[in-house]
Amino acid sequence: MIGRELSVKELAKEQITPVEGLSALSLDALTSVAYGPEAILVVLATAGVGALRLILPITIGIVVLLALLVTSYRQVIDAYPKGGGAYAVSRENFGPRTGQVAAAALIVDYTLTVAVSIAAGVGSLTSAFPSLIPETVPICLGILGVITLLNLRGLGDGARAFLLPTFMFIVGLFAVIVVGLVHPLGLHEAQPGKPILGPPGLSTIGILLVLKAFSAGCSALTGVEAIANGVPLFKEPRVVRAKRTELLLGVILGAMLLGLAELSNRFHVEPRTTQTVLSQIMGYAVGRHLAYYVVSLTITVVLALAANTSFGGLPVLTSLLARDRYLPRLFAVRDDRLVFGNGIWALTVLSGVLLVVVKGNTNALIPMFAIGVFTGFTLAQGGLVLHWWRLRPTSWRRRATLNGVGSVVTGVATLVFIFSKFTEGAWVVVVAVPLLIVLFRRIEAYYVASDEQSGVGVVPSVPEGKDTLVVVPVTRVSRLTSQVLSEALSLSSEVIAVTVVFDGGDEGGHETVEADWERWHPGVRLNVVHTDHASVVRPIVAFVDDLIAKSNDQIVVLIPVVVPERLRYRILHNQTDLALAAALRRRPGLVVARVPMSIDARNR
Repeated sequence: MIGRELSVKELAKEQITPVEGLSALSLDALTSVAYGPEAILVVLATAGVGALRLILPITIGIVVLLALLVTSYRQVIDAYPKGGGAYAVSRENFGPRTGQVAAAALIVDYTLTVAVSIAAGVGSLTSAFPSLIPETVPICLGILGVITLLNLRGLGDGARAFLLPTFMFIVGLFAVIVVGLVHPLGLHEAQPGKPILGPPGLSTIGILLVLKAFSAGCSALTGVEAIANGVPLFKEPRVVRAKRTELLLGVILGAMLLGLAELSNRFHVEPRTTQTVLSQIMGYAVGRHLAYYVVSLTITVVLALAANTSFGGLPVLTSLLARDRYLPRLFAVRDDRLVFGNGIWALTVLSGVLLVVVKGNTNALIPMFAIGVFTGFTLAQGGLVLHWWRLRPTSWRRRATLNGVGSVVTGVATLVFIFSKFTEGAWVVVVAVPLLIVLFRRIEAYYVASDEQSGVGVVPSVPEGKDTLVVVPVTRVSRLTSQVLSEALSLSSEVIAVTVVFDGGDEGGHETVEADWERWHPGVRLNVVHTDHASVVRPIVAFVDDLIAKSNDQIVVLIPVVVPERLRYRILHNQTDLALAAALRRRPGLVVARVPMSIDARNR
C-alpha cells in the first residue's frame, strides 16, 4: 500500500519542483480562504450588520502583512537553506531555549492545521449536502487516513497526486471571483441557514474590535512558513525553487483574499448557520447549480488535502529536533520510502484525537489556530533582524527594518489572539507550548546524562575478552532443544541447560526430562531447578542471577522459541519466552537472545 522500497540514490525522485511545492507545502495557506474571511465576519458580526463592510480594509491590511511575510520567508530560505524555518532562525540568533519555543509553537500549529483543514473541508461538504452532517467525524478520520497513506508513500507521490485537485481549486475559485465581479448569476437566490448577527447598537466599532477581526483573519496566513521549513524537500537548486514557490503562494493567496473580500461586500454576506461564508459567495456568484456543486466538491477535497502541508513540514521539523536531541532519535530516521515515517504517524495520532474531541467542528478549532504559527512568525522575523545586524550584508538596514516591522505586527496579532480568544480555547495552546518545551528539556537532559554515563566523547580503555558461559532454558527434549544447544556450543564450550520442576505438581515430570536427557546424552549438563511457584520465569532468573554473582565469565542466555508460519497460530503458544526475555534484559552485562524455529502446521 505504501509502495516499494527506495534506495538513497532514488531520493531525488521524491524531491519536488516549485509547482509541486504548491500542492505539497502550500495548500494550507491557499485553502485558508475558506475560513479566514469567515473568521473576520464572525468577529465583525458582533457589532451588527453595519460593521461587516470593514472586511475589505481589514483584508487589505492582511494582504500587506502577507507580502511582508512572503518577503521575510524568502530571506529565511536564503539564509537557512537546510530548512527548519522559525526554529532554525530562533535557535541560531536567540539561542536554544528560544528555538525550543519556536519548535513547540510550530508543532502545535501543524497539528491544528491538519485538524482545521480537514474539518473545514468536511464543513464545506456538509454545507452543500446537509444530510452528511451526522457523519462529520467518520468522514474527517477517513480523509486523515487517506492523507497519511499518501504521505507514507513519499512526498513526491503525494505532491503529484494532489496537483490536479490543487489546480482545479485555484482555477475554480478564480472563476467564481471573476464571474462574481463581472456578472453574478445567483444574486436573487435565497441562502440557507439563519444570520448570526449581534443586536443593532449593542456593540460599537472600536479599535479593539478591528484588532480582533484582523487577528482572526490572520488565520488565512497560516502555512506561509511551511516552504521555508521544508527547503530540503525541493530538487536542486533548492533555494531558487523554494523561493519561487513562496512567491507563487503569496501572489495567488493575496489575489484570492482580496477578491473574496470584495465579493463579500458586494453581496452583503453575513455569517449564517449551516452555511460557510465561502459557500454563500459561491452561491451568489454562480448560483446553486452544477458549477456550485462542482466547485464545492473541489474545495472540499482540496481543503482536506491542505493537511498535507503539515505532513510535509512537521516530519522535517521533528527530524531536526531529534538531531538536536530534543525529541527521540527515531524521529530522525527515514523509513524504506525515504520519509520520516515516525513524524507522520505522530501527526496523524495527535490530529485524529483533536478531531474526535472537537467533533470535527472548525469553529471550535479556530480560537486555538494561528497562535502557534504567529509565534513562529514573530520569532523568525525578530531573529532575522539580529542575523542582518550581525552579518551586515548589502542593504542590511532595509532588510532589518522590513523584518522588524513584520515582527512587531505579527507579535501584536499573537497577543490579541491570546487575550481575545483565551477563554474560547486559546488557553489550550498557551498550556501546550510550555508542556512541549518541558518535554524537549527532559529528553535533552536524558541524552546528556546517557552520553556521560556511556562515555561518549571519551577515549575508552582497550577492550578485553572474557570466557563465555551459555545458559539454555529447556522444557523437554526436542529438535528445537537440539537446535538451540547447537547454537550455544558454537558460541562456547561451556554450556548449561536448565529446566524448572514445580514441586507438588506432576512428580514424574522432571524424571521424564532427566531420563530423556540421559538417553539423548547431548554432552551438555542439565540443571533441574525446583520451585513451588507457578511461573518458570522467577526460578530461571534466580538461577541466572546466582551464576552472575559467582562467575566472572560473560553470560549469554539463549531462549528457544517456536514461531508458526501463520500469525494467527502464535496465540496458541504460551509466550513464556517474551516474559523471560523481558525479565532477563534488566540485568546489566547479560546477553539475552531468542532462537526461533519456524514451523508450518497448516496441513495438520
